[in-house]
Amino acid sequence: MSLFRFTSVLEQIVLAVVCLATSVALAQTDEAEAIVPQNLLKLIHTSEVQRELGLEGDKRLLVILKDLDRVWWPARNLPESNQVEAIKGLEARLLDALKPLLTPAKLSRLREIEVQSQGTRSLLRPEIAKAVGLNDEQSLTIRKAFIETDALARKLATKSGGAPDLEKQVQSARDEEKRVVNGLLTASNRQALGKLIGESFDTMSLKRIYPLAPELSDSGEWVGSGRALLESERGKVVLVHFYAFQCHNCVANFEHYKRWHKTLSKKGVTVIGIQTPETPAERDPTLVKQAATKNGFEFPVLIDLKSTNWNAWGNTMWPTVYIVDKNGYIRYWWQGELNWQGATGDKTIEKLVDELLTE
Repeated sequence: MSLFRFTSVLEQIVLAVVCLATSVALAQTDEAEAIVPQNLLKLIHTSEVQRELGLEGDKRLLVILKDLDRVWWPARNLPESNQVEAIKGLEARLLDALKPLLTPAKLSRLREIEVQSQGTRSLLRPEIAKAVGLNDEQSLTIRKAFIETDALARKLATKSGGAPDLEKQVQSARDEEKRVVNGLLTASNRQALGKLIGESFDTMSLKRIYPLAPELSDSGEWVGSGRALLESERGKVVLVHFYAFQCHNCVANFEHYKRWHKTLSKKGVTVIGIQTPETPAERDPTLVKQAATKNGFEFPVLIDLKSTNWNAWGNTMWPTVYIVDKNGYIRYWWQGELNWQGATGDKTIEKLVDELLTE
């Protein structure tokens, strides 16, 4: 396969969920960097890359990831100009932390996989452009093609219900990107780039690209069936949902949560509610407990009066449901009503849960 015909699955996943959740800091501010995905943190979370580096199951890596993820996960809500700086800093910390764990050859391999995951966008990284031998005019031509595609893609992302004409324009722009890059690169350029990416690595099948879920901060106030911290639920798929009992959008999801607790718990799934207040009444733990009992919540509900968990998760909306896999990684999230205007969020989540149970 041509080096210039693949698109990173990391980009594809972000585009696929753009209407459901904010992606984790791909946007950047510098004109060149704005279109170069920051994939390093995503890659190091995947089991495939960990295996390639000989780090799968390494507890030292988990310590590193937990430390970085406390910053990375909430950073998705920062303004674009702040996101890039936060991610740059985290990437630098990651590479420094990995030095005692990896040989120089393994660290080099990680950077090769990073370049592969960025696809042709990597050509706008100054060190890559220099190593490949691109001149300023070539770099400017490539940059213009990428910027045009991204402008159309952002416009498409704001359209609800689809926009067939705009979708065609985006696809045409992507085809033009390939034409421009393939037309500019000489055999010498291609050979140099080939050395930078090393042995081919399948970036098209990577799925686990999000952080480890933040451990729940126990407020000491619970309702429902006891307490359930994430560490104690390892080996199970966990559905964590943030809600407020007076939020009508949240209420619309309650039957799904109860059904999941009743039917999925037998399969190895734990449902945990986190009640974070929005109104004065929701700040009264007695009223929170009464509402949970009235609504028939038999799963554990953590009363998060100080919004400690809300902030740690970088949550921004009532309701939001997160899927956490058996190893504690966030795999997906859904904001809002699960069946809003014909949506089938409940089925989407149930399908993914079934897949995660087989991992």
